[in-house]
Amino acid sequence: QVELVESGGGLAQPGGSLRLSCAASGRTVMTYPLGWFRQVPGKEREFVAIISTSSIDTYYGGSVKGRFTISRDNSKHALFLQMNSLKPEDTALYYCAKFRRPGVLNPDGVADPGQYDTWGQGTQVTVST
Repeated sequence: QVELVESGGGLAQPGGSLRLSCAASGRTVMTYPLGWFRQVPGKEREFVAIISTSSIDTYYGGSVKGRFTISRDNSKHALFLQMNSLKPEDTALYYCAKFRRPGVLNPDGVADPGQYDTWGQGTQVTVST
């Protein structure tokens, strides 16, 4: 059984940085692409980033591209999101998620939450003075 647990959220000032982590358990979980989404109350879940199993391919949502970096450590069953140049509009509950399809990653459907079958409980990020 796959379980994802996020950590690292908190309060940051505009222009600051945070690093989120996601601990993944399950024998085959690291053979799948893993991603990050975020959500604010009253809005749809927004795609942030995804990384392929081998870390060769990454895709980012337009609002975070150039500021956030996704990475993974398969040996430690961990997924990360380095967030730099934070803005107040980055405030949200951040989720890590497992993509439905294992193996090679192509960009089709990566921004669709329905293409992910396992989610963590979320970690809150607040960007404010």
